[in-house]
Amino acid sequence: MYLVNYNGCKQLHKLMLDAGVDPYGAKIMSAKASNIIIHLRKLDCVKANILKQEMLSLSADAAVSKLSITGKVKATDCFLIGSLSQFNKLSLKLRFQPIGLSGIGLEIEKLLKNIELNDFSFHFGRKKIEISPDRSYIVGIVNVTPDSFSGDGLYKNFGIKGQEIILEYAFKLAKDGADIIDIGGESSRPNASPVSLKEELARVIPVIRSLSKKIKTPISVDTYKPEVAIAALDNGASIINDITGLRDAKMRKVVNRYKAGAIIMHSKGSPLTMQKNPSYDNVIEDIIDYFNKSMARCLDAGIARNRIIIDPGIGFGKTIEHNLRILKNLKAFKSLGQPILIGTSRKSFIGKILNAQINERLSGTIATCILARQEGANLFRVHDVKEVKRALTIQDKINAN
Repeated sequence: MYLVNYNGCKQLHKLMLDAGVDPYGAKIMSAKASNIIIHLRKLDCVKANILKQEMLSLSADAAVSKLSITGKVKATDCFLIGSLSQFNKLSLKLRFQPIGLSGIGLEIEKLLKNIELNDFSFHFGRKKIEISPDRSYIVGIVNVTPDSFSGDGLYKNFGIKGQEIILEYAFKLAKDGADIIDIGGESSRPNASPVSLKEELARVIPVIRSLSKKIKTPISVDTYKPEVAIAALDNGASIINDITGLRDAKMRKVVNRYKAGAIIMHSKGSPLTMQKNPSYDNVIEDIIDYFNKSMARCLDAGIARNRIIIDPGIGFGKTIEHNLRILKNLKAFKSLGQPILIGTSRKSFIGKILNAQINERLSGTIATCILARQEGANLFRVHDVKEVKRALTIQDKINAN
C-alpha cells in the first residue's frame, strides 16, 4: 500500500478556528476537504472490486483494471481516491470484513494516522530534539575527507595537524544555526573508493572528541562501519548517519546498545557502482518498500521509532529524473510516520540542470530545500548552513500564516 498524493487540510482547519467555528465541527469539515490517493499493487480482483464498491458507497472513487470484473486477470492495481473523512469511514467499514479486507482496513488506518503526524520527538542518547511543523532543522556537513564531491574536503587541505581549522569550521556551522553537526571521514561521492577502518578512525575521532567538549550542538557521524560508530559514540557523538540504512546487523546492535539516534538512508549499490544505470520499477514505491524493511529490522533489533529519521538518498543510485520525482513526491514518505531528511546540497543533478560548477549551486540547493520543505521534509543536510537556514526561515514563516 502506497500513498500517491495527500493534500492536507491543516490550513482550512486553522481558518475555520479563526472564524469561530466549533473545534469539533472544524475538524470534521476540514477532513472532507483533503485529497488522498492510495495505490494498492497487484490486489486480488475480488478484494479490489469490493473496495471499489465500498468507496463508491461513500461517494468516493476507485480505479481498477477493466479486466478485473470479467475474470480475465486474477490481480489488479487499485487506486483509491477520496477525502480523509471518507477514508476514515472506509477503514471502519473494513475492520470486520472477511478475506483479508480487515487487514487492508488496518493498513489504511495506520497510513492515515502517519500522514497526519507533524510533531516528532527525535531521541539520541539522553537528549532529544522536538521536531515541530513550525520550523525546519539543519544538519551541517563537516567532511573530514580529501576527496569530497562538494570541494569542501577539509582533510585534503589541512590534514590532522589542521584539526583546529576543522573545529573552527564546525563552530561556524553551529553558530550559523545548525541543529546537528554531521562529521564524515569517508567520501560517498559517486565512484569513490572505500577507506580503511584505521584511516577513517584517524580522520573523525579526534575531531568528534574535541568538538563534543566545546559545543552543545548534537553530533552525528556519517559512517556505515560499526567500529567507527562505537568509537564516535564513545567520544561524544550521539547520532549515526548510515548511508546503507543500518543493513549491517552489527550496526543495529550498536545503535540499540547506545540508545543512539539513527538516520537511515536509501542507497542502491555502493558509491563505486551506484550511478551505473540505476533503475527502479517505481522509484517512490521501491524506496518505501526499502524503508519498511529497514524499519522492521530496526524495530526487531530493539531500536525505537523515536530514534529514527529517514533519508530517501538523493543522488545515491538515482538518475536526475529519479531525484526530481522523489522531491516532487516527498509527501508519499509521510506514510512511514517518521521525520524526513533531505540532502540535495551542491549535488550533481543541480549542476547538470543549471550547467553550474560546484561553487555555483547554492541557488539550486535553496530551491530544492524550499520545495522539499513544502512537500513535508523536516531536516536538511547542507554545506551552506546560514544561507539555507535563512531561506527556510522565510518559508516556515509563510507556512505559519
